Amino acid sequence: MELCSIASGSSGNCIYVGGDHTRLLIDTGLSKKRILNGLAGIDVGPDELDGILITHEHADHVSGLGVMARALHLPIYGTRGTIRGIRNMSSLGEIDESLFHEISADVDFSVGDLTVHPFHISHDANDPVAYRVTDGTRTVAVATDMGTYDAYTVRNLQNVNGLLLESNHDIRMLEVGPYPYPLKARVAGDYGHLSNEWSGRLLCEILNDDMKQIFLGHLSEQNNMEELAYETVKLEVTLGDNPYRGEELPISVASRYKPTIKVTV
Repeated sequence: MELCSIASGSSGNCIYVGGDHTRLLIDTGLSKKRILNGLAGIDVGPDELDGILITHEHADHVSGLGVMARALHLPIYGTRGTIRGIRNMSSLGEIDESLFHEISADVDFSVGDLTVHPFHISHDANDPVAYRVTDGTRTVAVATDMGTYDAYTVRNLQNVNGLLLESNHDIRMLEVGPYPYPLKARVAGDYGHLSNEWSGRLLCEILNDDMKQIFLGHLSEQNNMEELAYETVKLEVTLGDNPYRGEELPISVASRYKPTIKVTV
């Protein structure tokens, strides 16, 4: 399995996952040009894509969907609530109805030789999901936009070999930052975003000896910094009730501006 973040952050998200014969995008919150340039940088052509998985309908996850759908005519997978939200976004333009494929959390579906498992996440959107994708041997997961997590989340992220996990904000930066109070409350709430500290604590519960890559993603531009996210998550792992030390793990931060390396797990 291959995993690469083309861009991840509060201003736009697009993640590539691929198997031997099937290649997918998770979210298209960037311009078509940025997405295709990012794919070209990892030697994936647009004609090699087999579908787009949408986590939820917020603009930073779907702003490029209309253009991508019209240009490439790719099937689009999302929950009923997500598809309803997309249909109500006039900014995306016309999208061929035949491209939409309704999926449900906790019900596996196949795209080519990959099996996709969507699971619920806690966010203020219409039935949002995260995704776990496997070729039957190796597994990657992309889990962002979670205000909180529970035992269900942990179960769905166990035994993955590659992971992009939200590390959205530093709690102190959010508290003293420029956001108005209602927005601060939303971000920090149970239907908002996962802080650096909670990202590290979730990671403590899902680490395994065969986890080859961990990307920290969806960082806030106003309320986080790459080095701060990395150091906080690493410290939470080191201090947590687990046999791992943060500095020994393959952790890196997914940039909002440029793609990560493409990793094979």
